[in-house]
Amino acid sequence: MKHTPTDFAEREETTAQMADGGVRYVRRGPAIAQIVMDRPQARNAQDMAMTYGLNAAFMQAAHDDEIKVIVLSGAGAHFSAGHDLSGDHGKTWRDFPTTSTWAAFDAPGMEGRWGREHEIYLGMCERWRNIPKPTIAAVQGSCIAGGLMLAWACDLIVAADNARFRDPTLEFGAPGCEFFMHPWELGTRKAKEWLFMSDWISAQEAQQRGMVNRVAPPDELDATVMAMANTIAAKSSMVLKAAKETVNQIQDIAGRRDGMAAAFSIHQLVHAHNELAHGFLIDPTGVPPSVRAKLEERVAQRRAAAK
Repeated sequence: MKHTPTDFAEREETTAQMADGGVRYVRRGPAIAQIVMDRPQARNAQDMAMTYGLNAAFMQAAHDDEIKVIVLSGAGAHFSAGHDLSGDHGKTWRDFPTTSTWAAFDAPGMEGRWGREHEIYLGMCERWRNIPKPTIAAVQGSCIAGGLMLAWACDLIVAADNARFRDPTLEFGAPGCEFFMHPWELGTRKAKEWLFMSDWISAQEAQQRGMVNRVAPPDELDATVMAMANTIAAKSSMVLKAAKETVNQIQDIAGRRDGMAAAFSIHQLVHAHNELAHGFLIDPTGVPPSVRAKLEERVAQRRAAAK
């Protein structure tokens, strides 16, 4: 039986719930998979469970020979508020299968944190970026810090005209989110301004600067993304893989991968500084009071557990 894209759009079928991580995997046609972050009550903030749920969903789509295009979206009003500052809700790294060669996550000092953040941030995003299938991020509302990492790992970004982007990590005493694509996405001077000022960038400015491919009204975002996905999926899987690999390799030859490794090392250095200066991986003094209260609670819990 032949299905049209409209048929599948009307009868989206959830085929898997990923590890109770607030992630849904949806078939949107014979060749399109949609990965949906489904924690709208938390603005799709990423705890550890969601991160591993996203990885499981990306791997399911990558290993399904029928899938040619992968769409990443967020349920509700916002794409993603970034890392979940309220913590991992009792989960630890032992609750999930390790996906990389890094280990010793409980090692003392910075060794454990370095390995852990390599596993769940840098390693995950690099893996998703290098999936040999076209990926599209559909962004609405706020896309903040860790949310940027998810969108940037995709090949294309389509934004609703109410979308806005921000990396406020300097307010937390960190030099940018872990998957540091800022200068590649915005150019050197704008990346510095954006980080120093911790400003918002609108969907329209992001498109002008080349970070966003297309902008659509919020009620047309899904249709715009699906039209692009269906056009892409009409091409052979081999030529799509070849084109993506060509562009990714040229970007890496130009220094992206080495720059990413350098930025991640500096990120870990700043975490070490904050641990010495403030007793926590970030500096809580520059964040809003509501966020500071969450961080101070986590510091207190950590100190109590260490006794």
